[in-house]
Amino acid sequence: MPDSIDQGLSNSELEAIERKFDEGIATRHLAGWVNSALRVVALTFAAYHYYTAGFGLPTDHWHMGWHLSGLFILVYALFPVLRTAGLMAERPSAFRIGNIPIYDLILMALGVLASLYLGLAWHGIPQLGIEEQSFRMGNPNSYDIIFSVIIILLVLDIARRTLGWVLPLIICVFISYALLGPYFPGLLQHPGVRFNTFVSSMYFPQEGIFGVTLWVVSTIVFHFVLFGVVAQRTGLGKLFIDNATIIAGRYTGGPAKVSVVSSAFFGTISGSSVANTVSTGALTIPNMKRLGYPGRFAGGVEAAASAGGQITPPIMGAAAFIMAEFLEVKYTTIVIAAIFPALLHYVGVFAVVHLMAKKLNLQGMAKEALPKFGEVWRDGWANVIPLVGLLWVLFSGYTPFMSAFCGISLAIVAGMSRLKQPLTLAYPGAFILFILWKVSDGGFGLPMAVMLITGSVLATLNPQKPTHIAEMSDTFAVGVKYALAVGAAAAAVGIVVGVINTTGIGFRIGFMVTQGAAALASDIGGLFTFGSLEILDVGELQLFLSLLFIAVACILMGAGIPTTALYIMLVSVAQPALVQLGIPPIASHMFVLYYGVVSEITPPVCTSAYAASAIAGSDPFKTGLSAFSLGLGKVVAPLAFVYSPVLLFVSSAGFDLWEFTYTGTSCILGVAALSIAVVGHFLTPVGGAFRFLMALAGLVFIAPSLQADLLATAIAAPVLITQLISWRAARRAG
Repeated sequence: MPDSIDQGLSNSELEAIERKFDEGIATRHLAGWVNSALRVVALTFAAYHYYTAGFGLPTDHWHMGWHLSGLFILVYALFPVLRTAGLMAERPSAFRIGNIPIYDLILMALGVLASLYLGLAWHGIPQLGIEEQSFRMGNPNSYDIIFSVIIILLVLDIARRTLGWVLPLIICVFISYALLGPYFPGLLQHPGVRFNTFVSSMYFPQEGIFGVTLWVVSTIVFHFVLFGVVAQRTGLGKLFIDNATIIAGRYTGGPAKVSVVSSAFFGTISGSSVANTVSTGALTIPNMKRLGYPGRFAGGVEAAASAGGQITPPIMGAAAFIMAEFLEVKYTTIVIAAIFPALLHYVGVFAVVHLMAKKLNLQGMAKEALPKFGEVWRDGWANVIPLVGLLWVLFSGYTPFMSAFCGISLAIVAGMSRLKQPLTLAYPGAFILFILWKVSDGGFGLPMAVMLITGSVLATLNPQKPTHIAEMSDTFAVGVKYALAVGAAAAAVGIVVGVINTTGIGFRIGFMVTQGAAALASDIGGLFTFGSLEILDVGELQLFLSLLFIAVACILMGAGIPTTALYIMLVSVAQPALVQLGIPPIASHMFVLYYGVVSEITPPVCTSAYAASAIAGSDPFKTGLSAFSLGLGKVVAPLAFVYSPVLLFVSSAGFDLWEFTYTGTSCILGVAALSIAVVGHFLTPVGGAFRFLMALAGLVFIAPSLQADLLATAIAAPVLITQLISWRAARRAG
C-alpha cells in the first residue's frame, strides 16, 4: 500500500483490521436462533465467572470443567475448521444448523462431556465400575483413557482454530518427546512415558490440561480481560487517549508521543496488543501522518507502544498473574518489579520519536487542536473510578478475582447507573448490598467498604450518556470472545507443562544451553583478552552467550503465539537454564516474558505491526522493522535487569538506592545512545560511522559496571564532541 493514506478509518474498517490480524477475533457468521442461543451461552459464561469471582469458586475440577466446557461450545460454534472465506461466511446446508456444521456440533458435545467427566467421576460411579479418582491416578480405567484422548485432541484443535498451527505443532513435538523418549539422542534420551500414564497425567488435575495454567486463566485472567473490555467501552479508553493528548500533544512530534502515552495507559487494561494498536492507532496514526511522519514509522510507533502495554504495571495483560502463581509471590511483587523495565522501554520509544521529529523538523499539535483539560475531566472523571477501585482492592491484599469483581461492578455502575434514572440505581444498590454482606462475614474491613460504597455512589453522578442493557450485553459478549484464544492456549500449554514435569526436559535443555555456551566461551575467550587486560572472563562470556541463545529462542518461539501462552511455555523450557546460571527467579521469569513480548514486534511475524500498517497504509515488513527499532528499550532491558537484579527492586543483599540510581541511569544512557544510532540524528545529523559508535556505546552502557560506563563514554565522546561543534556552527550560521 502507498504511504499517502492519511485519512481516519471507519469503525467497520477498524473492526475488519482487528479481525484480520487478531486470530482470536475473526469468527464465522451465525444465523437465526443459533446466533441468539450462542449469545446466551456467551453471556452465561461471563455471568458465571463474574458471580464466582465475588461469591466463591466451586471445587477446582468442577470450575475448570465448566470453563473448558464453555470454551468448547463457543470455539466450535464461532471458529471453522479452516480460516477460509467460504467457511467463515454463511452457507445454508442440510448438514449445518445455524451455519455450524454437524461435525463441529459433535466435537462440541464430546468436548463438554470430556470436560465434565472429571467432576462427575471424581468420587466414582459404582454403576459404571468407576472407582474414586484417587485410586485411578496412574492407573486409569477405560473411560479415563477415552476421555483423556478426546480432550487432548480437542484442546489442540481449539488452540489451532483460535491461534493457528504454530502452538499445536510445538505441543505435538513435546507429546512426541514424552512418548518416544528412548529414540531421542544424547542428553534428550529418557525411558519414555507409557501411553496410559501419559494421557491420564495430562487429564487429571495438578498438571497437564487441568493444571495451574487453566486454573489461573479461569479464575483470574478471564476476569481481567472482561474488565478491560467493559472499562474501555464505558469510557476509560477515551479518557486515556484524551489525557495522553493533553500531556504530550503540544511537544515536538506531538501525535507520536500521544501514541506512546495513550498506548501505555490503554495497555495496562488490555490483554491484546492488536486490540490496543487498533483502538489507539485509529486516532494517533492518521495524526502522525498528517504531521509528516512516514507511514511505516507512524505504524511502528503505535505497534511498539501497544506491545509495551503488556509489560506495563499495574495489570500487565495476563502473564503477570501466572508469574505470581509460578513464583508463589504476591502479585504486587511482580508489579513493583516491572516498573523500571517498563520505564526503560518507553524511554527508548520516546527517544526515537523525539529524535525523528527533530530530524524531520516536525512540530507539535496546535493548541486549539488539543482537548481541554477541564472539559475532559468534567465529562470523564467517573470512568476512572472502576480502575481505582480494582487497584485499591488488589493492592490491599485481596485475591485478584475479588479485585476484578469489584472493578467490573464499578464499571457497570459508572456505565449504566444515573442518579436521575431511579431504575438504574438497582446496579449500585446490588453492589452495596454485596459490600455490606462481605463486611458482615469479615471479608471486607470498614475502610474498604467505605471506599467501595463511596465509589459506587460517585459513579452514579457520571455526566456522560449512560450505557444501555443491550450495549452492555454486547460488551460482555465481546469480552468473552477476547478471552477464548487465551483460554484455549492455556489449556493446550498445560500439556507442555505436564510433559516438562514428567520428563524433566526443561533441565536437560538448560544443561545443554549452558554447556554449549561454556564451550563457545572457551573457544572465543581469547578475542576479549589483550595482554594482561581481560575485558570479559569465560564465566561472564558464558552468561552472555547463554542469555543470547535463550533470547533468540524466545523470540523465534513467540512467532504468532499470544503472550500468556508463550510465557507459560518459555518459563517451563528456558527458565531452568537461567536458574542454573544463578539468576534470581524473578529476573529469569521477567527475562523470558520480555523476550516473548518482543516477538510481537519482530519481523517476519509481528501481528501488532501488521495491524498498524493496515491503518497507516504502509508496507507491513518495513513497519515491523520500525517497530523493532523503536522497541530497543524492551530488547535491552532484560539484559540489564539480569545483570543488575536491583533494577527489579530485588537483590540478594537487599535494595540499595545508590546502586539502583547508578545502574538505572547507565541503562537509560544506553537506550538513549541506541536511539541516536537508530535515527541517525542528535543535535545535528549523525553519519554512518558515528552511528555505529553510538550503537556500540549503547550496548556497553547496559553492562552494569564503572569500567563499562567509562569505556562507553570514551566510545561516544568523539560523536558527542563532533555533534556539539556542528550544532554551534549551525547556530552561528543561523
